[in-house]
Amino acid sequence: MKTIVLTVTNDLNYDQRMQRICTSLAKAGYDILLVGRKNTGGTALQQKVFRQKRLHCFCKAGFIFYAEYNLRLFLYLLFTQMDVICAIDLDTILPCYYISLLRRKKRVYDAHELFTEMKEVITRPVIKRLWRTIEKITVPNFSQGYTVSYSIAGEFKKRYNVSYEVIRNMPVKKNDTLVKEGSSPHVNIQNEKVILYQGAVNEARGLENLVDAMQYINAVLHIYGDGNMYGQIKFLINKKNLQNKIILKGKLLPEALPAITQNAFAGINLVEPIGLNQVYSLANKFFDYIQAAIPQVTMNFPEYKKINEETEVAVLINTVATNEIAGAINLLLNDEATYQKLKDNCLAAREMYTWQHEEQKLLCFYKKIFTV
Repeated sequence: MKTIVLTVTNDLNYDQRMQRICTSLAKAGYDILLVGRKNTGGTALQQKVFRQKRLHCFCKAGFIFYAEYNLRLFLYLLFTQMDVICAIDLDTILPCYYISLLRRKKRVYDAHELFTEMKEVITRPVIKRLWRTIEKITVPNFSQGYTVSYSIAGEFKKRYNVSYEVIRNMPVKKNDTLVKEGSSPHVNIQNEKVILYQGAVNEARGLENLVDAMQYINAVLHIYGDGNMYGQIKFLINKKNLQNKIILKGKLLPEALPAITQNAFAGINLVEPIGLNQVYSLANKFFDYIQAAIPQVTMNFPEYKKINEETEVAVLINTVATNEIAGAINLLLNDEATYQKLKDNCLAAREMYTWQHEEQKLLCFYKKIFTV
């Protein structure tokens, strides 16, 4: 049995992509170890079909955290059994790279983001130069890798002449039928139409304008998630007296979300066009909404536009301006024919955009790794 070690810096319980990847590889017969961080006061690790390890750090954020975590990760990997080491994003790539050299192990890069083009990076020149230096040192030496969108794969090819596979963030297709309206305890008891946002409550997600837009929308907004903007969004909701229209639900485990999502009226997937990472994004939630058969409002960015041209499942907007958001949501609320067309298209598309299809590319990728 071949051992694959995969490394992240986040909380293992809430990383849907890594849970899907590790589960698929474990079921295919690989010995999988997923390594992440231990958050103070975090929930206990959920039992999975793969092994998990959390590393404790004294520092919780910023450059010092990354330095401490990378050191601890390097020391841990130095004595960990492995046949392949897989770095997820640039924030764990250095220890994986040097461990692969020291121990002569195969290495893989899994780029969930175009890390050096994230808003948190490009708006801080010194930080950006640091991460670009790390990228230039490491990525050209990771000839084997995969990422989440064709646009990001193209950028890696352009920058470093590496040809990465594309394994998109699609949900697992359930064999059961959609839960009937009203069967979930999370359905609004007043039968109001629920607009749903699920995911990180972070910068560059257009959430401030979404809050503002809800003043002009006859529906309620439920926000499931947490992040660095959570406090600010809560403040804005109170400032605009929208407590009865916008409900902050907090973070839920991934397995709890599908029943909630399918009982929403529509989904929201907003991204500010700040940096190539945002413009080239293809988020989990985009496919989660399709799987739940609910129309959505999303961005007119390359990856979303291409899929929407093939099967129209969303109302696309060019910016996260308040009037554009409000107009798109009100179109779904007031134009029954458009809403039903998008919903019908979701029902058809949900059979195609599933993890069961994407995981075949993942399994072929690792099969090739071990046959080279």
